[in-house]
Amino acid sequence: MSLKILVVDDHTIVREGLRALIDKEADMKVVAEAGTGAEAIRIARDCSHDVIVMDISMPDMNGIDATRQILKECPDSRILALSMEADRRFVVEVLKAGAKGYLLKDVLFAELATAIRSVAAGETYLVPRVTEVIVKEYLQRIPLQETLDCKALTPREREILQMIADGMNAKEIAHASNVSIKTIETQRSSIMQKLGLFSIATLTKYAIREGLTSLN
Repeated sequence: MSLKILVVDDHTIVREGLRALIDKEADMKVVAEAGTGAEAIRIARDCSHDVIVMDISMPDMNGIDATRQILKECPDSRILALSMEADRRFVVEVLKAGAKGYLLKDVLFAELATAIRSVAAGETYLVPRVTEVIVKEYLQRIPLQETLDCKALTPREREILQMIADGMNAKEIAHASNVSIKTIETQRSSIMQKLGLFSIATLTKYAIREGLTSLN
């Protein structure tokens, strides 16, 4: 059975071109077209479809708002954003709205066909340029404190943290370091205060995450 595609773009020639190319695929068929976001919402309500290929920049209602509204009314819809824009604002917002993929209009049709099949299968499809945008967005949103915590530890505290994570108790660490148990306990307390972690289990998880030790 062919995948049923709804094509949404404000340019008639683009819709006609997409229809012609998609209909050549043995497993796909364009069942409807829309020229605005509002029209896409109306058609999506009444038209049985597997994937909506959604333009982002349109008059009347943009593709981001249309995506959000369609998924509110038809939560099973699978939407593939298609745009000229690789700007983070467009990428992030339409994915937050619920789109399952983001493709740029300068790709070859073969990639669009692959993206449609992937989205229809419930997978997420992003081209490399868009993936880079998402990674940068993620890194920018990591709390500053999270990136600085481990740097706040002295080299000696990092060594002790590693030994704690490796399962050594205060007595064993003191013996290995040739210092008193009280000194190790004081340094362990300092580590906990700096990291805001107050159990051996959470310290161990932190050390694994930071690459100070491993699960082995």
